[in-house]
Amino acid sequence: MTDQIPVTADTDNGSELGAMVAEVRTLADEARDYARAELAFQKARAGHAGKSLKGIAAFGALALALVFFALMALAVGLVLALTPMIGAWGAAGASFLILLGAAGLCGIIAYVRVRRMLATISDKGGAA
Repeated sequence: MTDQIPVTADTDNGSELGAMVAEVRTLADEARDYARAELAFQKARAGHAGKSLKGIAAFGALALALVFFALMALAVGLVLALTPMIGAWGAAGASFLILLGAAGLCGIIAYVRVRRMLATISDKGGAA
């Protein structure tokens, strides 16, 4: 934007035009500076999120592992508690059916929620 605008014989009109060009150049410079600052800010945010993500993933994996072991302890405890009443094979079968039923119920609930979400996203309507 280093083009020179010719000034006409009318000095008032030329000075107004020159002032306007200076204002537009100042505005463009400020917009460029703002864009650079915004880009630097977003890069800093992304860097912070990336560093935080490692810790979040580690603690999430640990939580899932601990939930798995807790469920295994529940299954073993259920078998041990039912063994005196219905025998070892009966306790194992009952534990299997109870856990399978709970898994099926969770699966049905997940399926219904996915269908509801897809219906909401596709604008076909659906209960909220």
